[in-house]
Amino acid sequence: MEIVVTLDQMRSWHDTWRRLGKTVALVPTMGALHAGHLALVTEAAKIVDKVVVSIFVNPLQFGPSEDFSRYPRDLAVDLEKLAQLGKTDVVFNPTVEIMYPSGASLTTVTVGEMSQVLCGQSRPTHFAGVTTVVTKLLHIVQPDVAVFGQKDAQQLAIIRQMVHDLNFPVKIVGVATVRESSGLALSSRNQYLSPAEKNQASYLYRGLTAAEELFRNGERRSRVLVAQVNNILASAELSAEYIECVDFESLCQVDIIERPATLALAAYVGPARLIDNITLDPGH
Repeated sequence: MEIVVTLDQMRSWHDTWRRLGKTVALVPTMGALHAGHLALVTEAAKIVDKVVVSIFVNPLQFGPSEDFSRYPRDLAVDLEKLAQLGKTDVVFNPTVEIMYPSGASLTTVTVGEMSQVLCGQSRPTHFAGVTTVVTKLLHIVQPDVAVFGQKDAQQLAIIRQMVHDLNFPVKIVGVATVRESSGLALSSRNQYLSPAEKNQASYLYRGLTAAEELFRNGERRSRVLVAQVNNILASAELSAEYIECVDFESLCQVDIIERPATLALAAYVGPARLIDNITLDPGH
């Protein structure tokens, strides 16, 4: 497993693999790796010859009052986890100065209305930061495949739309959310939670699965499903920032679910802002 930090080093690896006819996957991360990240790497290794994992805490996607400075960082632990997994060929770990040599990016990439709903309501600049850094990483690594987690369903939908609209020659692969035994979605920000808060946070998924049971029993009205999630959260003294049902691809609001939809939420538990979602598919 090679560790590279410069753009030239990364491109040199890419050029070598291309000459050998190898396929390449990129797994973009911000470090603080957990089993969810490792599941992305494992999936990537199943479908290509070479796997690149990027570790870069991207300042562009954090708002001025958010947790950029205290976001969990432990490169040594991350590298050990990847080495033990044994499926990563290159770790790309650039500095902020390498990724943004002018101190800020004068050019940004935005995906219109999709970036302003759900999490975009309270984080209006977040997804422009995500799509800009993903664009840069796709240009630098030039992968055949890029792998993302379904836990960040809005991010995944936006990146798929961006790749489609801008004709990127890359396949976007989504991987199912990895969860703790309580159902809590794995997240680097779970490190912020006390044991009591982690127990409280498990009600986020309990609420989603309660709505999913209604859906499986034939309920198709999104307002009924959202109300069910709200009731479960209220029983744990949680108040959601949002609970919404949107189209799986377009992220448009859905009243009656007639095609695949995403039931998504965000809520603060203690100091951590957590997100989660499930897919509701009337065809299954």
